[in-house]
Amino acid sequence: MKAKKNRLITDTRGFSLIELMVVVIILGILAMYIGPKLMGRTEQARETQTRIQIEALETALKLYKLDNGIYPSTEQGLLALVEQPESGIIPKKWRKGGYLEKGKVPQDPWGNEFIYVSPGVNGDYDIISYGADGVPGGEDENKDINNWEIE
Repeated sequence: MKAKKNRLITDTRGFSLIELMVVVIILGILAMYIGPKLMGRTEQARETQTRIQIEALETALKLYKLDNGIYPSTEQGLLALVEQPESGIIPKKWRKGGYLEKGKVPQDPWGNEFIYVSPGVNGDYDIISYGADGVPGGEDENKDINNWEIE
């Protein structure tokens, strides 16, 4: 019995240095291939989130118009979706609780306010996110995302 116990103790050992190095090398190779692919997805995810937010704002604006017969003015802005306007044309049937679920106007994924113009140049209203740089124009992550370009 004692011989078995000693044999069990000597048979149980940890990983060798070579085994650990092989695992580290495999993880490094995986990181080399997967890392860059995941890094490029961050901006794509922000653009997708911006499009979804713009579509949600459009839905809220349509509900606002159904209740009140008009869209909020540029002066009233998107804030009219969460607080009853006190200037311009005051809506008579403004929905108690507002038109946005969380009770606040969201910012775009880069932390900037959405630009709202009504009447818009491209439709009844324009909603614009200026992208990562927060200024009109730009390319790649700085490009503008506009409601009239969303399909």
